[in-house]
Amino acid sequence: MKLSSLTGRDNYFEDFKAGQVFRHARGKTVEPLENVLITNLVMNTAQGHFNEHAMQASPFKQRISYGGVNFSIIMGLASQDTGENAIAELGLDNIRLLTPVVHGDTLYAYSEVLEVKDSDRADAGEVIFRHYGVNQRDQQVFQGDRRVLLKRRSHWGGK
Repeated sequence: MKLSSLTGRDNYFEDFKAGQVFRHARGKTVEPLENVLITNLVMNTAQGHFNEHAMQASPFKQRISYGGVNFSIIMGLASQDTGENAIAELGLDNIRLLTPVVHGDTLYAYSEVLEVKDSDRADAGEVIFRHYGVNQRDQQVFQGDRRVLLKRRSHWGGK
């Protein structure tokens, strides 16, 4: 079995065009475990992420999910369509956390192709995506730009 048969057939460099917009297939509900575990592992000391008692007196009335968790969920939801044939992640820019996320919110991802350009490698090209995340109420919670080096179908056998 060729390794190229294990990845999608429509997410090579040549498949992306500036202006395309994708709604990714799955959503993900934010669980308390994800938020609290990552918050503690990265030693984030903002009580808003792990102190339910303190947050009951806040405008939010409950713990809010750490932005790193929200960002990671959106990027993960977008990855199957936009990064499955990635050779390298080249950069993340313009990260914006726009609306608080709480435990039980379900996040969905969208991606827009901002730019497609050749790289210095014959077997790959660069694509710049803008990823968006929304909650179940269709409120935008995240936006960020991602530069990725993607395989060219012509060089990696994904015909």
